[in-house]
Amino acid sequence: MPSTETPLLTSLRSPRVVAARRLAKRNQRTKERRFLAEGPQAVREAVAFGRLPDSADHAVVEVYVTPEAAERHAGIVEEALAEGLPVLTATDEVIADICDTVTPQGIVALCRFIDTPFAEVLRARPKLVAVLAHVRDPGNAGTVLRTADAAGADAVVLTDASVDLYNPKAVRASVGSLFHLPVAVGVPIEEAVAQLRAAGVRVLAADGAGERDLDQELDEGTLGAPGAWVFGNEAWGLPEETRALADEVVRVPIHGHAESLNLATAAAVCLYASARAQRSPGGCRANA
Repeated sequence: MPSTETPLLTSLRSPRVVAARRLAKRNQRTKERRFLAEGPQAVREAVAFGRLPDSADHAVVEVYVTPEAAERHAGIVEEALAEGLPVLTATDEVIADICDTVTPQGIVALCRFIDTPFAEVLRARPKLVAVLAHVRDPGNAGTVLRTADAAGADAVVLTDASVDLYNPKAVRASVGSLFHLPVAVGVPIEEAVAQLRAAGVRVLAADGAGERDLDQELDEGTLGAPGAWVFGNEAWGLPEETRALADEVVRVPIHGHAESLNLATAAAVCLYASARAQRSPGGCRANA
């Protein structure tokens, strides 16, 4: 256990603290290829992630924790120490200075980038993929990533027009799912669709203006094959040129009086529909 009597990080001017605080900016994250994972769930999953593929480096560089949080989350601290990771105690003030949240939970991990090259995603022959095209809200991106993880998706792709995967709000909204499944970033939407299709994956654009609806897809059994869902911007959906790339444009039927569904809800409905169809008799995961 780290010392709970004399915190190692007490000064906001400490080089470690200053370096961590700079990661609030995207250009600094990109330059250093590092980001912060806040809160016990994210830190637990970051530690459990282990070493980066084909590397001796662990995904976690070091962990910062207040004395009180070290006692409350002793299991996480013990696991980090067992992995040989530095665990540094810090004051509440230091943790608050590092964190993006208004009320930090007292534990933060400094992590290396863990995204997966798109070519590796394709080599794994994915059966269910969520593609975020033009998604700008980090909270929505993280929530869709968490939903994809829960639905058993094989990967998530963030296009070059979407928000930064390592934005603190996106990381926090993923609630640790960022560390569970491959995520490819910076892929042009045209490339993503073309290569997924070449890999035998049917590409569906989720859009309220779709000529087909999700019920038709389910009734006709077409969702049982390997598929990728493309989700668009929160405010204006998918542009026409992106819809034109897909094999089908599919809308979620609105049976009540709501005008529409928000991005995260629509993504959950679509991904779970595919997940169920793929596990049904005749689906691509039926015998898995």
